[in-house]
Formats: sequence, C-alpha cells, structure tokens
Amino acid sequence: MNKDYIKNLEASQMKESVDAFSVGDTVKVYNRIKEGNKERIQLFEGTVIKRQGGSNRETFTVRKISNGVGVEKTWPVHSPFVEKIEVVRKGKVRRAKIYYLRSRVGKAAKVKELVK
Repeated sequence: MNKDYIKNLEASQMKESVDAFSVGDTVKVYNRIKEGNKERIQLFEGTVIKRQGGSNRETFTVRKISNGVGVEKTWPVHSPFVEKIEVVRKGKVRRAKIYYLRSRVGKAAKVKELVK
C-alpha cells in the first residue's frame, strides 16, 4: 500500500508533456524567477551534458561559457519553475554523460551537429 501511495504522489507531480531533448543538444531553458512579488523568465542557453534519474526525480544539467567562465546549472525536468525547454540544435554524441567538455576550451568544446 505504501508503494502505491508514493507512485500516485509522484505521478501527480509530473508534467503532462515534456520537451524531447537528449545529451549533446544545445537548448534554451526558460526559467521562471521570483523576485519579491514580481515574476520574470530568465533564459539559459547551453549544451546538455547529462540527464539522470527517472520519473519525477529526473534532472538535467546544462553548461555554457559566460565571460570565459564555464557555468553549469541543474534543473528537475518536471519542475514548475522550468517554463519550457527549446532545442536549438541536436548534437551527435556517443556517451550518456559528456563531462569531457569541462576540460576543453574553444572549438574543442563544441559538439558536432546531428544531420539527418
């Protein structure tokens, strides 16, 4: 009975539709931010370097270079603060987690585009 209760609770917290993206894709994440009593949407664009977990606990990490410094942010896929995830371009990678981008600089840090 306890397991059914947990499954029902997790199912109620999940979003109906999640944008399809995978590791290596360049995405724009529209993040809702509350400042006092105001709300605004902040954009974060970068490469997805990992996606882990499952169900409503699934998270993804996006990396970008800002003023010469690498910045990574992690969000839950089903978070109410993630307004939408827009795929800018699909990446061609052969790994589930591309941590090797952390040690690369410039053109070496790019992911090849998947052309179909």
